[in-house]
Amino acid sequence: MRTALLAAAFAAVALPMSAAQAQSAPAITQSITGTRLDISATGEVTRVPDLATISAGVVTRAPTASGAIQQAAARMARVRQALKQAGIADRDIQTSNISLNPDYVYANNEPPKLNGYSAANQLMVRFRDIASSGKILDALVAEGANQISGPNLSIDKPEAALDEARAKAVATGRARADLYARALGMRVVKVVSMSESGGYAPPPPMPPMVMAARGERDQTAVDPGEQKLQVSVSMTFELQ
Repeated sequence: MRTALLAAAFAAVALPMSAAQAQSAPAITQSITGTRLDISATGEVTRVPDLATISAGVVTRAPTASGAIQQAAARMARVRQALKQAGIADRDIQTSNISLNPDYVYANNEPPKLNGYSAANQLMVRFRDIASSGKILDALVAEGANQISGPNLSIDKPEAALDEARAKAVATGRARADLYARALGMRVVKVVSMSESGGYAPPPPMPPMVMAARGERDQTAVDPGEQKLQVSVSMTFELQ
């Protein structure tokens, strides 16, 4: 009887441990009987950006806090209206900052004196037609915008380009493995494992002054240029 109870108690303890061990067991990996070869390869493609994100805002100053923020709101209303008239969709207009700060005058050996208030109201605007974005920015300035920075150029839907880069990375990795195998008098038997790293990262925005027009009659221009999209893969092969 005692032996049976001990056996039952052991089984009750052993079963949960087995389940826990099964959950934490490492995934089964392919065994290698030949020579292992680790390869890193990168695939790269270029695309013309089709999306420009630009910050446009107004900064106002007034003797009172309410006056400064009301002036900023009124000027921003005109800026928003200009964006709507230019065909910019609501989903591409986003408030990024509203601030109100006191302005002080500092003199030697005197306490700071309040000299009014400054208010800022800023929008992040996505332009899906990069060619016309400069002209629209000029219209925003005419309506009261006095703070512009950007552009941050990007690709709206990069997945198709990234898939092309992935295919290039895999082809490069396989070709490199075949080269090493031939140099060793061997052949590639199989791919044991593969992992991906990297991907598409839009470049940082340009300094604010790049949006300034070059002359009184010139229009602001935004040139999209090209962007690189890269995908890197790590591949393990078996050679025999």
